[in-house]
Amino acid sequence: MESCTREYCFSHLSNFNRHEQTHTGVKPYICNNCDKCFSNLSNCRQHERMDTGEKPYTCKHCRKCFSQSSECKRHERTHAGVKPYTCKDCDKGFNRSSDFKRHERIHTGVKPYTCKHCNMCFRSFSNCKQHERVHTGEKPYTCKYCKKCFSQSSSCKVHERIHTGVKPYTCKHCDECFTQLSHCQRHEEKHAIESSLKPKQNDQYLKRRGNGQQLSVTLGTSTGENSSQIESLTCWICQEEFTSETFINQHYDDHMR
Repeated sequence: MESCTREYCFSHLSNFNRHEQTHTGVKPYICNNCDKCFSNLSNCRQHERMDTGEKPYTCKHCRKCFSQSSECKRHERTHAGVKPYTCKDCDKGFNRSSDFKRHERIHTGVKPYTCKHCNMCFRSFSNCKQHERVHTGEKPYTCKYCKKCFSQSSSCKVHERIHTGVKPYTCKHCDECFTQLSHCQRHEEKHAIESSLKPKQNDQYLKRRGNGQQLSVTLGTSTGENSSQIESLTCWICQEEFTSETFINQHYDDHMR
């Protein structure tokens, strides 16, 4: 069994040699499409598939295709419901080792990845790299339709949906579709507001919309009258205050859209 100077052990010499290249910085494998270099052949091949779009691995349950064997196997676990990695602190299960290790750091507080520009620490390597791009301005992800560049892969994928028209997030109340999860959640909140309207409050809204009269503030009225008028011009959904009934009616319309 071969041993690394950092006390990592390997059962195969090829794995040991490949690992040692991470210390030496040697990257003998070059992408045929962009000249990016890699320390091992498998990573180089995986990268090339990102350029070519090749996805040779197919899920045996839903026929979804993947560029990496590990990603395909990981996906297949979602069908089987298998979560082989369990947190010892809260018993939460995970189907990916990387997600499991990142979750455990929530309990331990360990942040092993440090920004080389400002020394800010992160629980995951990917979050650290994303943060570092704030300093460098690097945008390695390019839209394949308009060549616009992004610092995050997720942002690039969301942008590409503008071109493809894909809307993968569906409202559970009305089946309206959205390109972003946050937009879908914001839309669903409006349904929650509507469903939580009390009959008396709803009647108050409908009465306001029916008469459309603007309340005028009269100076010199009693404290009780002023208090009642201020209360009537306060939104009972978000507590925002208005100076006229016209404005508050328009505001209620925004809530009901």
